[in-house]
Amino acid sequence: MTSGACPIDHSAAGGRPVSANAAAFNPFGEAYQADPPESLRWSRDEEPVFYSPEIGYWVVTRYDDVKAVFRDNVTFSPSIALEKITPVSEEATATLARYGYAMNRTLVNEDEPAHMPRRRALLDPFTPARLAEHEPMVRRLARDYVDRFVDAGEADLVDEMLWEVPLTVALHFLGVPEEDMATLRQYSIAHTVNTWGRPSPEEQVAVAEAVGRFWQYAGEVLEKIRRDPSGPGWIPFSIRAQRQQPEVITDSYLHSIMMAGIVAAHETTANAAANAIKLLLENRAVWRELCAEPSLIPNAVEECLRHSGSVAAWRRLVTEDTTIGGVPIPRGAKLLIVNSSANRDERHFDNPDDFDIRRENTTDHLTFGYGSHQCMGKNLARMELQVFLGELTTRLPHLELVPGQRFTYLPNTSFRGPEHLWVRWDPAANPERADPAVLRRLTPVRIGEPSARAITRTVTVQSVEPAADGIVTLTLADPSGRPLPAWSPGAHVDLHLDGLSRQYSLCGEAGEAGVYRIAVLREPESRGGSRYVHERLRPGARLSMRGPRNHFRLATGARHYVLVAGGIGITPIIAMADAVRAAGASYEVHYCGRDRATMAFLDRLHRDHGDRLHLYPGSEGARLDVSTLAGADDGTQVYACGPKRLLTALERQARSWPEDTLHIEHFTTTRQELDPAVEHGFDVELADSGLTVHVAPDQTVLAALRAANIDIPSDCEEGLCGTCEAPVLDGEVDHRDRVLTTAERAANSMMLTCCSRACGSTLTLGL
Repeated sequence: MTSGACPIDHSAAGGRPVSANAAAFNPFGEAYQADPPESLRWSRDEEPVFYSPEIGYWVVTRYDDVKAVFRDNVTFSPSIALEKITPVSEEATATLARYGYAMNRTLVNEDEPAHMPRRRALLDPFTPARLAEHEPMVRRLARDYVDRFVDAGEADLVDEMLWEVPLTVALHFLGVPEEDMATLRQYSIAHTVNTWGRPSPEEQVAVAEAVGRFWQYAGEVLEKIRRDPSGPGWIPFSIRAQRQQPEVITDSYLHSIMMAGIVAAHETTANAAANAIKLLLENRAVWRELCAEPSLIPNAVEECLRHSGSVAAWRRLVTEDTTIGGVPIPRGAKLLIVNSSANRDERHFDNPDDFDIRRENTTDHLTFGYGSHQCMGKNLARMELQVFLGELTTRLPHLELVPGQRFTYLPNTSFRGPEHLWVRWDPAANPERADPAVLRRLTPVRIGEPSARAITRTVTVQSVEPAADGIVTLTLADPSGRPLPAWSPGAHVDLHLDGLSRQYSLCGEAGEAGVYRIAVLREPESRGGSRYVHERLRPGARLSMRGPRNHFRLATGARHYVLVAGGIGITPIIAMADAVRAAGASYEVHYCGRDRATMAFLDRLHRDHGDRLHLYPGSEGARLDVSTLAGADDGTQVYACGPKRLLTALERQARSWPEDTLHIEHFTTTRQELDPAVEHGFDVELADSGLTVHVAPDQTVLAALRAANIDIPSDCEEGLCGTCEAPVLDGEVDHRDRVLTTAERAANSMMLTCCSRACGSTLTLGL
């Protein structure tokens, strides 16, 4: 090298300069091992795609870029996912050869067209219906292991529960006889170090010895199962499937997935559990919330996976010249796609470093990957984590981390979890000592992606005050005095009232900090919700609440607003009127009711909107003529909430108005039970996952997707909320929701999977 020459070889980076940060990046260093997303914050902010001379890989760190790489498994081949990231010494290679080590393609690192036929053939044991069969076994194991240390007062959860239980579950799921746990643990660690770690030349030989024995062991067990494959488990299922499709499921493939399956089903779950419990105990307020509200556990699991997942990164091989995030990447380049960094990208997740178990888009995380190579075992892992948290929050709510411990991680690029997790508690305070009935409490488990309807919070009723004849106003607050989340006009909350869930629009005044106000009409035909509020609810009561969420959002920038309310429909409309007035926009309010005594908020409406207010008390002979409304003018937006008769009249009138002038708040659905004699079946092709899913005449698209192990969030499942929206790439949709606008339906680019269907025989979705 000549004096003053750059010490970094830029050739692999296409001649591009390598920044100081990129040159210093070391995935085996302490910073990355302790917190991969934090160690790559500089990259997300400044250089989201960079070349690392340290490992010879291009590194991808932002959410959209990582997801795009996962989505395209042709340009970005998974073939190097199990390739050793550190060159192997000749002696280690010879050691592996001595054991006949021949790890080949598996579901993780196989290219098309071979991958998808095998994935389809082997999918059934991973579907939610099949996984539910394993729940009693997972619960029994969790209970048995906690029994062993519950009275000890201190434990290393990794050693005493979190490593062995997922391993035993993995063996049961695979249908593998339980062998020596300690030996299997050594094998699993050796496989991780061998593939994703940086062992020294001396360590490589010992690692290769363990991996070789692991390979040999996997072959022996496979042969044992092959002699009688009639039992339960994925491997016996795969052997039986081989008889039907021998060209798809080969002998070498079975041996490879036998070994890889033990690691995949065990180690990532064990690490994820340790990460989750560590994170929760570091955030004591959140831990206490879970103890008090176990219904939050499914979403807490997703937030733990997003914030501190066990899968830090995956690898891909570029098969043709391309670009990622605007950066040219040459054919043959190797990629380290850091999905843990993507999970903390503020471009996709608000305040991504916050640990928020009520985060509504937390299931967008990429810890399980995305697309056709998304982890097949994701829902087994979710189930285990939920069971572990349910058991520990119930039996050891006073659990805490042992202070001063130093957390260490097995150095590697891709999988992370603390090697030890010391916790302590006072056995005398164990709830089961005072109340043995605690042991009979089972926290429900959701198999699959959690529903938004499970994200609840507890609120206290501060006051119950009359607002009009038959209407009361409730003021709700956080029990600890913390501010409730911000909301926007048109938003509603769901309250759980005496076993029922009911939706109520927020109608508080601007500037009211920390509280929510709703108005509840006593319905003569009430099934119990409004009757409970009017007859039994008192100040000081605690309620479970979901939201706020807004599917009746007020658009900004209109030339003029026409706000129409009928009866209790004034609740979202008055909040909209307040917001439009505060913005200085042009507006008018039309309020219909039986008589003035039954019309809520009249004093406030006269005070704040008197010159824009038009009242129509029916008892005085006043009637709203919808044909006189200003909706025909360009630039006008009409918002309405009220009884069906009023809304139907407005919908008829809106046919003569410019498209999408009218916006209606619906709290009732048009959805009916699917009649197989009327409906037809159709196929849904999933462009990103490479699957084709059949939807039966009596089945929703949402149900069919979930049965095929495809995650898609949902909430109301009645076509009212928009949560289960999916992108449509091809095919005509029979829209049956109350969410999409006329223009959105005409564009045919989105559908609500809970209720809408295909007009023809096929739909293609971007999932």
